[in-house]
Amino acid sequence: MLRVFVDSGSSIKQNEKDTYQVEIIPLRILLGDKEYFDGIDLTMDEFYHQLIDNNQFPKTSLPSIYEWTQKIEQCTKNGDDVIVLTISSKISSTYESFHTALKDNPKVRVIDTRIAVGGIRLLVDEINRNRDQDLDTIVEKVNQLIPRVKVLAIPESLTYLCKGGRLSKVSYLLGTAFKIIPVITFKDGSVVVEKKLRGFKKGLQYIADSVKSMCSSLNHEIIASFTHTKENVMEVIRLLDDRLKGKIHVYDDLDPAVACHWGPNAVGLIFIADNNVSI
Repeated sequence: MLRVFVDSGSSIKQNEKDTYQVEIIPLRILLGDKEYFDGIDLTMDEFYHQLIDNNQFPKTSLPSIYEWTQKIEQCTKNGDDVIVLTISSKISSTYESFHTALKDNPKVRVIDTRIAVGGIRLLVDEINRNRDQDLDTIVEKVNQLIPRVKVLAIPESLTYLCKGGRLSKVSYLLGTAFKIIPVITFKDGSVVVEKKLRGFKKGLQYIADSVKSMCSSLNHEIIASFTHTKENVMEVIRLLDDRLKGKIHVYDDLDPAVACHWGPNAVGLIFIADNNVSI
């Protein structure tokens, strides 16, 4: 039997784990003077209340590596193969921690996805399509797909990117003054700015146009990501043509560990680019 573990940076929710056939390893969140397990004992309403109303910006830390390593080792003792998918090693040391702890177990493969959130959902879908294959074949298919996963997202406000250290104070001040919106993506596992545009609506249009130009095969779903409210993600979806709208079945309200860096009302689309597209 194949067992799949993902960390909560995948934004797969605890109530979705049976649907995706995964176990979810929660990152830890320190909010004020209290520690929570991401997606377990902190509701989204309470999170946004603390973030917006109380101006409490959370800190995130690694999951309990020892506890989860023991669970994974027990799975392999029971005869299972295991794949562990972690968010990019460029933004978290989760991959390195699990890789170091499990590298000598021949029945475990720890994969640095080089992405986060909905991109990991798409990789899990690929695993589930190939569960009848052997472990190394599945891992090879996942690794082949990773370079084609495209994340495009924009924040409604630059405030939270600055608070989380993803944006310098100078860039924050200039961007706010001139209404510059960064279109953010992953490149080689790092979070980078792909484009800077004047105005939020231009950012939405850029995302929609990019999906249209890069995603013609329609062999995979498109993930619609948002924070706090759906209004902006519905606006970018309205800019897509019907064939692309028909590939959106998942509306992902990002978990606190990721959402804190974006702030409320951010929006993103995550998809698999065509083979001939360089991303």
